[in-house]
Amino acid sequence: MAQPALELTGIDKRFGAVHANRAIDLRIEKGTIHGIIGENGAGKSTLMSIIYGFYQPDKGTIKVNDRVVQISNPDAAIAAGIGMVHQHFMLVDNFTVLENVMLGAEGAPLLSAGIAKAREQLKALEKEYALDVDPDAVVGDLAVGLQQRVEILKALYRGAEILILDEPTGVLTPSEADHLFRILRQLKDQGKTVVLITHKLREIMAVTDNVSVMRQGTMVATRKTADASVEELAELMVGRRVLLRVNKETAKPGEPLLQVKNLVVRNAQKTTVVDTVSFDVRAGEIVGIAGVAGNGQSELIEVIAGIRKAESGVVMLNNLPVNVTGSAHPAELRRRGLAHVPEDRHHMGLVLAYEEYENSILGYHDDPRYLKGPFLNIEAIMQDAKGKIAQYDIRPADPRLKTANFSGGNQQKIVLAREMERNPDVLIVAQPTRGVDVGAIEFIHKRIIEMRDAGKAVLLISVELDEIRSLSDRILVMFAGRVVGERGPEAGEGEIGLLMAGIQDDEQTHKKTSEKGLHS
Repeated sequence: MAQPALELTGIDKRFGAVHANRAIDLRIEKGTIHGIIGENGAGKSTLMSIIYGFYQPDKGTIKVNDRVVQISNPDAAIAAGIGMVHQHFMLVDNFTVLENVMLGAEGAPLLSAGIAKAREQLKALEKEYALDVDPDAVVGDLAVGLQQRVEILKALYRGAEILILDEPTGVLTPSEADHLFRILRQLKDQGKTVVLITHKLREIMAVTDNVSVMRQGTMVATRKTADASVEELAELMVGRRVLLRVNKETAKPGEPLLQVKNLVVRNAQKTTVVDTVSFDVRAGEIVGIAGVAGNGQSELIEVIAGIRKAESGVVMLNNLPVNVTGSAHPAELRRRGLAHVPEDRHHMGLVLAYEEYENSILGYHDDPRYLKGPFLNIEAIMQDAKGKIAQYDIRPADPRLKTANFSGGNQQKIVLAREMERNPDVLIVAQPTRGVDVGAIEFIHKRIIEMRDAGKAVLLISVELDEIRSLSDRILVMFAGRVVGERGPEAGEGEIGLLMAGIQDDEQTHKKTSEKGLHS
């Protein structure tokens, strides 16, 4: 058996009545990629926070390279050779890449000397690990995938031999995720040890050597990935058989409930980001929009939801016009039967400082059922929140807990419960399962299908191509702000992928014909 880079024995942690980690034993071999999976609220993030010094265990020991260490804070973790890339990046947006990497580790009394030394080290790290990024670029101007590389470079710059990545692909496109995995394999080849926290079982199977499964605060199994199956891991995570495919009847679409015609949207720089887009969504169908992030999907749904103004075009909701170039407002559209699950739950879906029950009615707080005269009826709101918590299995089941203290997947369930339980006519749902575990994905997909079967019109936006193909009755593909093709759910991943890359129908036909000629 290989020497462990990291070994935990009997790690136990409570937060009041919540027993987050229960006598955890974990052995991570040196020079491997080790996956840790589990449902939302299983205790994964708490365990990683203990390893990185954010929390102190109530019991248990931590060994790094067979030596017992006391990790009292992140500085102690860094000194022990442990680095962490958080799910929500810890970067200063208006600093350059170089400034972010060296922040807190300037390396010399004179800043100019430290900058020169850091630039040299950063260049060497970029070359060694194929982490190319402009050291003088302002971080806030970088794509998410490049920001993640900056986080990895920060950890390596501080001497990390063990690198923990928490849900690293939650905000990445498929191509960015593939590049990240190449980087992780490169790190492994250079002798680094990688701990990968993820909900995505396909990623576990693709990139890890070993995988450990957590459930309800305990470590229930560790497997060599080559000896495991997706079905077994899903069952270990949830404690029951999980349906990994979407079962649905053929759609029976009715009248259009949402119509978009020749919509044009420009950003603050007056660049056209949505270019004459037209489509409709009918009662009893799910229309999916596929595309690499940044091709106009976000701006499109913000206009339909009343968050952003359009330059021109028409949007009809329940056969009545929406003033998308002027006075459309989210509150008005909610009253007219539109519900919106935003893609960024932290910035647009929740107020993290609010308690769960407060977020459970956000945007609907003027509903008479939540009022007692001119005041909020806290008892009624609390009962409503408890019902949603039970129905959507939100953990912990505490409506008085601040929303910031829920895991990302449970935060997502809070938003989904709030919007879906309003019984809207039209549901816009963006990235519905981002950061959500396999059991919750199964539940969310069932709820979306149930809404379709109840005659609702569902507009689905997701960077997960499998999700789009599984749920959608029709698939629109966006590239550079335009709808470049429409397909049925039977369309192959490669065919849709070509459209996502901007290769349109006539070019696809030519490409397939050329390939056929080459192989004949």
